[in-house]
Amino acid sequence: NSYDRARPILAVIFMQCSYAAMSIVAKFALDQGMSPHVLVAYRMAVAALLIAPFVIIFERKTRPRMTFPIFAKIFLLGLLEPVMDQNLFYTGMKHTTATFISAMCNILPAMTFLLACICRLEKVKIKKLHSQAKVMGTLVAVGGAMMMTLVKGPAIPMPWTGVKIFHHHQSPTDVTKQDLIKGAAMIVVGCFSWSCFIILQAVTLKSYPAELSLTCLVCLIGSVQCIILTLVLERKDPKVWLICFDVKLLAAIYGGLVSGLAYYIMGWVMKKRGPVFVSSFNPLNMVIVAILSSFVLSEQMRLGRVIGALVIVVGLYLILWGKSKDEAFSDPDTGRLPETHQEMAAATNESTNPD
Repeated sequence: NSYDRARPILAVIFMQCSYAAMSIVAKFALDQGMSPHVLVAYRMAVAALLIAPFVIIFERKTRPRMTFPIFAKIFLLGLLEPVMDQNLFYTGMKHTTATFISAMCNILPAMTFLLACICRLEKVKIKKLHSQAKVMGTLVAVGGAMMMTLVKGPAIPMPWTGVKIFHHHQSPTDVTKQDLIKGAAMIVVGCFSWSCFIILQAVTLKSYPAELSLTCLVCLIGSVQCIILTLVLERKDPKVWLICFDVKLLAAIYGGLVSGLAYYIMGWVMKKRGPVFVSSFNPLNMVIVAILSSFVLSEQMRLGRVIGALVIVVGLYLILWGKSKDEAFSDPDTGRLPETHQEMAAATNESTNPD
């Protein structure tokens, strides 16, 4: 029914809202001197602690048996996203801004779409209209995100931009010294790691179909890997581990909550809609960050950002329409798309004549 179809969409939108808020909170913490490696280590540890009770309660008897191949996949998942992607993401954020980072991350849908096609997790028949819509929607969404960054346009006055909710201590001279090329390179490599994580998570869920347990194990193993990495990189300054009751603590706790929820939501949605569906909503992060920045940092809303946001909505609609046609004509038992015109006609007859 309509509610069941809307749940994955609402879940991914909620996840992107959480990621957008985390980008702003993390930027505050990093500008106040928090080490990006320490932030990731604390974030993964908090996520594991928050998810563990739910694993014990809900999946204590239904969790599949752990095998070495499954453990190897989980170990690699922890290495790809918590260690590589997040460390590169927050290190790159120190060289750039939250808005720039959000814009660069919009190459993720294209990377994930390409990897999913290579791994045959996403079928594309270029002669079919719904497949053309998925390809075009991905390109349009990424183009809209780039438009939000490159096209400024005149400022749009907002009634709330005159009041700052938080005080940001970054000086104007800091912005002019940012190494955008270095930060962009880190984000590109991080996005590739993130895309590999999404694809590998979809593959792992087929042999280990326990979303909560998988989330907890990825966070736990990822936190251990991040702690080891931080001990090596920050060995000359042990004081970086100290945090007080300030925005640094908020970033660690809120980041752990976001990571735990996001990994679980990604796994749950992937089992229903696939990895491309999850990554296709990533351009929304740019829209949400722009809106939150106008509230929190009193940044002016530009016409280019508004137009880019509308383009992103069009791209997401094309992707959702193409995915809905995939689901309408796929085999409900195998999920396989029909290969011939006869199978397509039979699928259409079954959908219109359920009796």
